Amino acid sequence: MTAVAVTGMGVAAPNGLGTADYWAATLGAKSGIGRITRFDPTRYPARLAGQIPGFEDAEHLPGRLLPQTDRVTRLSLAAADWALADAGVDPRSYDPLDMGVVTASHAGGFEFGQNELQKLWAKGSQFVSAYQSFAWFYAVNSGQISIRHGMKGPSGVVVSDQAGGLDALAQARRLVRKGTPLIVSGAVDASVCPWGWVAQLAGGRMSDSDEPTRAYLPFDRDARGHVPGEGGAILIMESATTARARGARVYGEIAGYGATFDPPPAGGRGPTLATAIRIALDDAHAAPADVDAVFADGAGLPDLDRAEARAISEVFGPGAVPVTVPKTMTGRLYSGAAPLDVACALLAMRDGVIPPTVHIDPCPEYDLDLVLHQPRPATVKTALVLARGHGGFNSAMVVRAGH
Repeated sequence: MTAVAVTGMGVAAPNGLGTADYWAATLGAKSGIGRITRFDPTRYPARLAGQIPGFEDAEHLPGRLLPQTDRVTRLSLAAADWALADAGVDPRSYDPLDMGVVTASHAGGFEFGQNELQKLWAKGSQFVSAYQSFAWFYAVNSGQISIRHGMKGPSGVVVSDQAGGLDALAQARRLVRKGTPLIVSGAVDASVCPWGWVAQLAGGRMSDSDEPTRAYLPFDRDARGHVPGEGGAILIMESATTARARGARVYGEIAGYGATFDPPPAGGRGPTLATAIRIALDDAHAAPADVDAVFADGAGLPDLDRAEARAISEVFGPGAVPVTVPKTMTGRLYSGAAPLDVACALLAMRDGVIPPTVHIDPCPEYDLDLVLHQPRPATVKTALVLARGHGGFNSAMVVRAGH
């Protein structure tokens, strides 16, 4: 089968805007989690988020795009621009049908929708923007990226909550294998606004702590829920053969993928994350012993953490593989989290270091070799990235260093 390479990446994260800043912050154990500033969170039971600082829309996008886009789309467009530049790709030199866009979305343009609903209630329907017809939509990031760069090849959007970021990369991989030379893929999510916040609170999984260092604690004895965040990563994916032929730098390859869906809790069967891991390993023609690091989903709730730890131990053996949760520095970015973890894994391979999990006092019952507090030097040639979505989605992706 055709090897599919990642040749460019664009990162927008709460602890770093741009790949270099994000990676430096991650290796420095710098957290981007803090009290919400985009609105007054005083009346809400959860008041912390991972917010992206310093992103000025007008510095990155033409003015004509600003009235028709939500923050999530502006971040996605900027990240796509950075990824294309990083890959050394000029879309104007490609046939439009040779380029596609596949992103994932958790919530769409929630803030844009909130603003237009407020206009509807306060002023009337004639004051609602015509752009509301698409600015809120789950597929808007794929659409706006494709329009901006003239990409008319196979495109789409995947909606499977936190697992969606890996599912989108997997779909991009399929399209490259079917012959599309270049796919822009990944995800960015951003719904830190009152309407989006209420929707997230309804899931019952958010931490109510006001302490940024103790609010989101996956695999910790004091785990009490997660802290949401905004951001993610956009990646450029190409045939490895084509990428090398044009002299591109190859970060690594998407080597394997597996996905499962958990049965209902009352069904008598347990979670299926371990099955997803095995499918991904088989797809990559890899054995558990080949994996040098696991980038865990890290739900931050005891029952979900226990299930993930059990799956990792079942496949690899207790404490047999280093495990890390860099999203403890960003919060859970929903569909954007897993593509950011994939980018993080590729950077770990490049620099020979596993990034840390911060602020954690690990629960000993989980039998995990967690990389804590500071980076761990290591040769990383193969990494596993895990993601789970609300309702039972499980995805696993094997990333391998380029040859």
